[in-house]
Amino acid sequence: MIYFDNSATTKPNKDVMDAYVTASMNYFGNPSSIHGLGGQAERLLTQSRAAAGKLLGVRANEIIFTSGGTEGNNIAIKGTALQHCSRGKHIITSSIEHSSVLASCKQLEEHGFEVTYLPVDQNGVVSIADLESALRPDTILVSLIHVNNEVGSIQPVEEVGKLLKRYPKVQFHVDHVQGVGKAPLSFEYIDLCTISGHKFHSVKGTGLLYVREGISIAPILTGGQQERYLRSGTENLPGIVAMVKALRMTLENSYEKQERLVSLQKSLRDFFIGMPRVHINSPENGAPHILNVSCIGLKPEVVVHAFAEKEIYVSTKSACSSKQKEVSYVLEEMGFSKEIAESAIRISLSEHSTEEEVEAFKIAVQEILTNLYEVVR
Repeated sequence: MIYFDNSATTKPNKDVMDAYVTASMNYFGNPSSIHGLGGQAERLLTQSRAAAGKLLGVRANEIIFTSGGTEGNNIAIKGTALQHCSRGKHIITSSIEHSSVLASCKQLEEHGFEVTYLPVDQNGVVSIADLESALRPDTILVSLIHVNNEVGSIQPVEEVGKLLKRYPKVQFHVDHVQGVGKAPLSFEYIDLCTISGHKFHSVKGTGLLYVREGISIAPILTGGQQERYLRSGTENLPGIVAMVKALRMTLENSYEKQERLVSLQKSLRDFFIGMPRVHINSPENGAPHILNVSCIGLKPEVVVHAFAEKEIYVSTKSACSSKQKEVSYVLEEMGFSKEIAESAIRISLSEHSTEEEVEAFKIAVQEILTNLYEVVR
């Protein structure tokens, strides 16, 4: 099996699963309970929060544990909107955000908020000048994805953060779900940041939201005092322990891991450059683990299924929207033709991907595309 769909989800590391099982069996008490078992669970939760903060270079009390990227994005965006709607109802984001961000913004528009969707260039990157021009006295939030989940383009988050420091009433949220372990990010200029555990070899249903100390947002899930009142509900302690373990493992020797991914991606990029009727959509200076290509004239779902028959797994676009038949809005916003945008597949690597897998994948690509193009000729 060759698994090149790591942007959709990653396989959990064995040590991570061991940590999950141990926490499940030995610390099954509710952290909110006042008896001894609850106290043990609460201490482990506190230790996990401190460890997560240290790994990310932030304070422990700035870590809010969530169920993943979608929930974190919703809390950050809607929480800011609810908290600060009396001050303003204008939000700025980009046109190529993850669907959880775009859907949150669309929902807020139905409730009287105004959203500016910044365009992107051919590399999928917003313009700092466009962003600054879009800022208004009633702007309360800027939300940008760090690494685009379809093509791997990287937004100039640090530059945006520095700019927004001149606008202290505007909160800055970054969706860092695809960037962990692949594209370094300093939290120095960020107010809110979303992370999802299953993107870096943890279990599904785990994540965290960084909320800078002093930043105010309203809770979306209410009913308890958990997570500083911002995310009510009994904490998923085994999942939290597993995610923090995975985060530590991911960030260990991260530079060397990124260099390996750069090498593997370049090998694939060089291979596809020489193939007829194949167009590379990912920018050269994007994240090292994502390569988006179009097999022009072929339906992407047909290509994906052809690979799957050989136990090779890639995807069409974001897993959240891959079953939809619409053309990729990300590629359209980047200025690609409909022919390119409707025939794209996404190849996404992980730290466990190997040169041997890449070479085997190349052989399969040549065979599969040759056969499929014979059919449609």
